Amino acid sequence: MTQRSVEVFTAGCPLCDETVNLVQELACDSCDIQVRDLREGHITKENQERLNQYGIRRVPAGVVDGTLADCCQTQQSVSRESLIAAGIGQS
Repeated sequence: MTQRSVEVFTAGCPLCDETVNLVQELACDSCDIQVRDLREGHITKENQERLNQYGIRRVPAGVVDGTLADCCQTQQSVSRESLIAAGIGQS
């Protein structure tokens, strides 16, 4: 079974919490979920590098296997459908 890397970038807001919960609900055993906290005082050098690498400009944002989910590249909100289309929950 191939491990799928899932990163969720959050800022501790209610919408971010909903997104984390949705990702956790959809995830399967092959999903390795990392929640990256971007609140002041929590941003690590690694998190900042990943923000730049993925081109994230707003949160919540989801990245699956190194690719920013389509919904996070536009002004759309994160949705169940977009996360499934990105590969979350598919072993």
